[in-house]
Amino acid sequence: MSTEIVSATIGSTPYRVTLSEGAHQWFGDAPQNLGGGASGPSPHQLLLSALGACTAITVSMYAQRKGLALEGIDVELFISAEQLTPPALTQIERRIDLHGALDEAQRARLLDIANACPLHKLLSGEIRIDTQLQG
Repeated sequence: MSTEIVSATIGSTPYRVTLSEGAHQWFGDAPQNLGGGASGPSPHQLLLSALGACTAITVSMYAQRKGLALEGIDVELFISAEQLTPPALTQIERRIDLHGALDEAQRARLLDIANACPLHKLLSGEIRIDTQLQG
């Protein structure tokens, strides 16, 4: 099992979160309608962007290793959750547009590869979140 560490810190700007994993730093924020400044992606957008990046990277790596004529990939993601506490169902829709001279068999294989990206597997499996207060 691998462990990835990311920290999230809120300072003096309401709801603006500084995210860091050591070498990189990025920001998240709440939407304006929830009191944030919309100065960065919302938490839902950050989750979707992680899945989109993982999908695009995994498909691109596979295509490169196999010598496929994949010239580019676009991934669009949408999330919806039933408005229950907790949500009974959260659904993520992922739309993938493959660019390049690919036949139907290659396109089908790349779809299989997209469904095998590490974050797709993680989000499709059982997730347990353990939370502890510190300090």
